[in-house]
Amino acid sequence: MTQETAPAAELDDAQRAALDADVDVLQQGSRTWARLTVGQRVTLLRALRSSVAAAAEDWANTAADSKGLDRRHPLRGEEWLSGPYSVLGALDAYIDTLAKLSAGRSPLDGVTLGRAPGDRTRVAAFPLTGLDRFLLAGFSGEVWLRPGVTASTARANAGLAQRSDAPGGVGLVLGAGNVTAIPVLDVLYELLAHNRVALLKVNPTQDALVAVYERALAPLIAPGFLRIVRGGAAVGSYLTGHRDLMHVHITGSAATFDAIVWGQQPQAAARRRENRPLLTKPITAELGGVSPIIVVPGEWSDADTAFQAEHVATMRLQNCGHNCIAGQVVIISSDWPQAEQFRTALRRAYAAAPERPIWYPGSAACMRRAAEDYPDALVLADRLLIEIGDGADATALQSTEYFAPVLGVVELPGTGQAFLDAAIAHANDELQGTLGANLIIDPTTEKSLGRGFERAIAELRYGSIAINAWTAFGFITPTLTWGAFPGSTLDDVGSGIGVVHNALLLDDVERSVLRGPFRPFPRSLPLLNGGGRVTILPTPPWFVSSRTGSAVSEGLTRFRAHGGIPVLLRTLLRALRA
Repeated sequence: MTQETAPAAELDDAQRAALDADVDVLQQGSRTWARLTVGQRVTLLRALRSSVAAAAEDWANTAADSKGLDRRHPLRGEEWLSGPYSVLGALDAYIDTLAKLSAGRSPLDGVTLGRAPGDRTRVAAFPLTGLDRFLLAGFSGEVWLRPGVTASTARANAGLAQRSDAPGGVGLVLGAGNVTAIPVLDVLYELLAHNRVALLKVNPTQDALVAVYERALAPLIAPGFLRIVRGGAAVGSYLTGHRDLMHVHITGSAATFDAIVWGQQPQAAARRRENRPLLTKPITAELGGVSPIIVVPGEWSDADTAFQAEHVATMRLQNCGHNCIAGQVVIISSDWPQAEQFRTALRRAYAAAPERPIWYPGSAACMRRAAEDYPDALVLADRLLIEIGDGADATALQSTEYFAPVLGVVELPGTGQAFLDAAIAHANDELQGTLGANLIIDPTTEKSLGRGFERAIAELRYGSIAINAWTAFGFITPTLTWGAFPGSTLDDVGSGIGVVHNALLLDDVERSVLRGPFRPFPRSLPLLNGGGRVTILPTPPWFVSSRTGSAVSEGLTRFRAHGGIPVLLRTLLRALRA
């Protein structure tokens, strides 16, 4: 360590010795992990699934309590879906992938592959089970591979490090502080995509979850495949420089990434000029950004307008906006006859969502900064709505990830293909980051665009794209991929480097594309839907406007954990009352 990583000096000898001891255990664990057959790893994952299921209730309740959501708060269900539900789904998908590999098959056996624009192979990665086809009817997801990768190459390479018994060493995971599934999913990817056992440093915001994590992940901890430590910047600084840790993965901010890679100012500036990074080991990262919500003009009913306004409000307000994937900039057409109707519905939906604490450290300051940037913003309950008018400067809105309940609306001229192309160019060129983009379009308008619609989607340079859905659905879908669009570098990291989740263990990934229904049940029925996708969901349980979202989210997690037709039927009945 050098003086540029001075925070490590805050650790005393006993603290450093304890961290070194954890790394020593993991080094031995790495050799043990490498000796396990793929079949033995499947057995381990099944034991892990059982322990996660047993901890699910405590996990969700501890997370909700830590975020200031009392036991009667209508949004507590968020912590079921974004915590244990996401991890259980990932384990099920990884178990299926490894079981295929153990049997000498490709993870893509039985999975449809096709062609996407630009000489790309597309993998029909969701849904892959009958249950998902039923419960999540109307939703589908594809992984698009980099141009030039053929279907045969994709099948041959699927499996990544599971095709090798070489030790991957010990990786450091610097866990996210906002969503409780993220650290666990990142650990699983270290193990299964890279053959690396993991030292997980939790963010201090999740200290309350450590005891839950230790119970849930006990099958990984006991044989030395995982160690979990607490601590702030001093611990992180010591570990990123540790000679026996082979790789770093971080979910966080670009500022933290730059401090790890280049050090603190003023030395960091000199290191950048000389292309001499402080961190000499490989690093991957997921760092967020400013996510667009492109609203393509069409002829919408009043019900369509109200539903999609609630959809947009959810994209911003879920988890109080403390999401790297929270939608921040709504792009609408100034030539859309229904633009003002949609703005009115959005104001109403944004203001009507349940109030909740702004709990993430620094987010209150971000709110104040947004209010200073835009003093004419609408203050709706505990949140801001910024409507950029003629001549107003949208730079701050489009370049600052506020990580708080701040939503903006900008207008571009045009309709049809002209508007869509302009909105995509605007999202690509004017908004900071490339993690996720959302697009809302009615079935009739999409059909009228023909091939131009998919061509436009291919031009949208984001790692996760959601059409009539929110990219967070892609986050909790384990067979899709999660990460920035390829092209970021250490010197210009943008929304990050590499992908995670990716339970099919695909190589050469470019992006994931998720599609959902424009209309909910019963308006999704064929006679009412204008050729759109059919779904059985009235209001999805992740909507902040769902009256039964908390109960449905808990029920879906309990069903995922333990099965049981009575649990599923009760949950479906609750969902139909949303």
